[in-house]
Parts: sequence; C-alpha cells; structure tokens
Amino acid sequence: MINFTNTKFVKSAPSLKEAPQGMFPEVLLVGKSNVGKSSLINALCNKKALAFTSSKPGHTRLLNYYNVDDKLYLVDAPGYGYAKGGFDLDKLFGEMMEDYFSNVTRLKMVLVLLDSRRELSEDDLEIIEYLQSKNIKFLLTFTKVDKINQSEKHHLLMILKEHNIDPKDVVFVSTLKPRTFDALRSILQS
Repeated sequence: MINFTNTKFVKSAPSLKEAPQGMFPEVLLVGKSNVGKSSLINALCNKKALAFTSSKPGHTRLLNYYNVDDKLYLVDAPGYGYAKGGFDLDKLFGEMMEDYFSNVTRLKMVLVLLDSRRELSEDDLEIIEYLQSKNIKFLLTFTKVDKINQSEKHHLLMILKEHNIDPKDVVFVSTLKPRTFDALRSILQS
C-alpha cells in the first residue's frame, strides 16, 4: 500500500542524466502547460504546496521528481503547446521526452493530463499516438471534471473511442472533489 501523503520533492533535472539515482518505478506526467499537473500532484498527495502552481503557463522547464513513500517517483515533465517570449516549450518538451523515452528503464506508466472542458488538440493526439505506437502504458487523466456535466463527459468518451482508447485507460479528477483521486491512487498502486 502506498501512502501518498508521504511524498517529498527530490530534485529538478534538466535531463535524464541528472535524474535521481533510485530504483523506484516512475510515473511520468505530461500535458499542456496549463492543464494543472502541479495541482494534480498536490491533490493526489493531499499536500497544498508540494508542487509549485503558477497562474502563468510554461513554468515547468525541467523534469521534477517527487518520491512517493519510497515506492515510486512522480515525474512532472514540461508542458507542451505553449511558447512565450521566444521560448519554445514544444521544442523543449520534444527534446526532453525523446531522451526520456529512449533511455528511462523504470517507466511504469504515463499520465496524460487533459482539460475535460477542451477538445483534444493535435498535440494531445500526437502524444497519445506516440505512446500507443511504442506500447507504453498510459492513463488519460481528465482534470477539472467538476466543470462539465454527464453529457459532456459522455461526448469525451465517444471521441476517445474514435481514437481507439479504451475507457479503462481513462480517469476523471477534480481538485475540488478529493474523492475523484481514489481511482487514480488505486491504479497507481496496482
């Protein structure tokens, strides 16, 4: 059993070479710059300020490692789909993820975070298709589910079906509804 409240920030690494040297499985979090990866980490671990949240997208530019109960690492990757002031996060994301997926040996799963209020973007579909093509286990994690109704949720599931995504590979969460994280915690422990 994993105690998610026993989570601590370990380090930020600009590349896989500088990642923590541990033998824990890794759960990588990817998503658009403003999808709420930091908020998800905080809610999942029931800690308000474990991961830094920013009102400005594009804050994460490194791989941020969180040790969860000496059982696994949560790895927060830079967001994609955002560029500001000449800084191309898509390029950073692409380079960092190519290195990560080519060299990591302890990847348990990828959480692809998606805003439940938005249509899937080309970037979202690209990362999903990439994971499918490489047979990398992933879980689509729709955030902000409190902002949609059952009809909109059903519509999302129908769109996913068109992209050959099994409903068992989907979870819906909301930081305003802590119980929605129970299913995610259960999946991460299996």
